[in-house]
Amino acid sequence: MERLYGTGVALVTPFKNDGTVDVAALKRIVRYCINGGVDYLVVLGTTGEAVTLGKTEKQLVIKTIIQENSGTLPLVIGIGGNNTLQLAEELKHANLDDFDAVLSVSPYYNKPTQEGIYQHYKVLAEVSPKPLILYNVPGRTGSNVLPETVLRLARDCQNIVAIKEASGNLDQIKQILKESPPGFKVISGDDFTALPTVLEGGIGVISVLGQGLPSEFSKMIRLGLNGENEDAFQLHHALLPGMGLIFEEGNPAGIKAIFEHLRLSTAEVRLPLVEASEALKEKIVAFVRAFAIPI
Repeated sequence: MERLYGTGVALVTPFKNDGTVDVAALKRIVRYCINGGVDYLVVLGTTGEAVTLGKTEKQLVIKTIIQENSGTLPLVIGIGGNNTLQLAEELKHANLDDFDAVLSVSPYYNKPTQEGIYQHYKVLAEVSPKPLILYNVPGRTGSNVLPETVLRLARDCQNIVAIKEASGNLDQIKQILKESPPGFKVISGDDFTALPTVLEGGIGVISVLGQGLPSEFSKMIRLGLNGENEDAFQLHHALLPGMGLIFEEGNPAGIKAIFEHLRLSTAEVRLPLVEASEALKEKIVAFVRAFAIPI
């Protein structure tokens, strides 16, 4: 987990205007994030629209990112869902040689009990060839992985090493930080809570906005980790409007609007998502221009 301190970014999957995966744009975005100083890359997460990608497309995205990264930064791969046995089989047979860890979202739609969530992750931890990072995002899954369940998994499953916490509940985050066993880490899953989580003892963030403003966002997290709170909060307040804007009409429509403005990719997303409205794009462009980013 020492390789995953700081700012990770949940990479988008850029599309051409005809809806196919834009390999050239994906390479540009990976290089932009590396040059911007982020600490690691997350592949095929929610922001990557993984649920709308076919098996061949997923392999294309994985191959492209691995090749462009060329061992520069640690890589984390998203493998999660609501079919426990299917996920276990996928983990058994996946080639994860290039990845440091697996990020696995808690089961969605089924709305399992806390015992069901525990047993789900226990099965995955037993078969995963890489360390497992829990991912709690109640706004998307419909169920909250409570601190008691997180702590139970952290104590019982040696291969479960961290949680990406996107509940937005700082009291919940603080409880996990306070009571977790040695070696278990907490990563913010929300841009809004990234700095507060770090200042409470978390090791960083898996960010969305961080890939659009990699230099500024990763600097904020480094300042927080170093205890330079005043400078960190100054950046936090400057970035705060953008954190809201990119989620105003859903993720990743907002972050893709930034990439369109930066001429790194189109703003194309796949149905059932749609592009950000022109009115929102104007607000996003005005926000990004304030940072005078050279491309």
